[in-house]
Amino acid sequence: MSDLPDGVERREFDGVERLATRGEPVYGEPTDGEWRAWNPDRSKLGAMLELGMDTGVDGGETVLYLGAAAGTTASHVADFAGPTYGVEFAARPVRDLLDAAEPRGNLFPLLKDARKPETYAHVVEPVDVIVQDVATRGQAKVATANETFLREDGRLLIAIKARSEDVTRDPEDVFADVLDELESTYEVLETERLTPHHDDHLGVVATPR
Repeated sequence: MSDLPDGVERREFDGVERLATRGEPVYGEPTDGEWRAWNPDRSKLGAMLELGMDTGVDGGETVLYLGAAAGTTASHVADFAGPTYGVEFAARPVRDLLDAAEPRGNLFPLLKDARKPETYAHVVEPVDVIVQDVATRGQAKVATANETFLREDGRLLIAIKARSEDVTRDPEDVFADVLDELESTYEVLETERLTPHHDDHLGVVATPR
């Protein structure tokens, strides 16, 4: 099992060892002092860490989070990372993301479409990590379009959702097609299905070519 980033620990909550970060609670998660549990059933990145994937993340990195939604995972990332840019195109979850960002001076919500990185290129600095969790067709295209922000030795951490690409096809075939498209821009370092935490999802760690 790979090392966790600095600022992420396994701690006991109600007698159960769980991933945790230091920060204000966001989604009703259990807390123990300044620590809050990170639920891998509600977080694709949490599931990747829980399953022992080698994300290459040490803690303190600059992060671009695509598909930040209401901030469930983005808030945990901001707890252990440096500047964290959270891109979300739907106005309703962005209101919750703003609430999650209020006590986190390093979490910057952006009401933007991850498929159009030119609309936030003037705001986002070069980043060490891209975390992608977008429920849309064309997930590889989104990752490729945003590669311009990623430093040469950076990491893409993406959760591919098969049913967002094509609900009628076998997930393994969908994953193969998305990976093939990703590999035009990225070198894929590791893949793992995110079961039992998320059905029909593939966790991927990649780096720019």
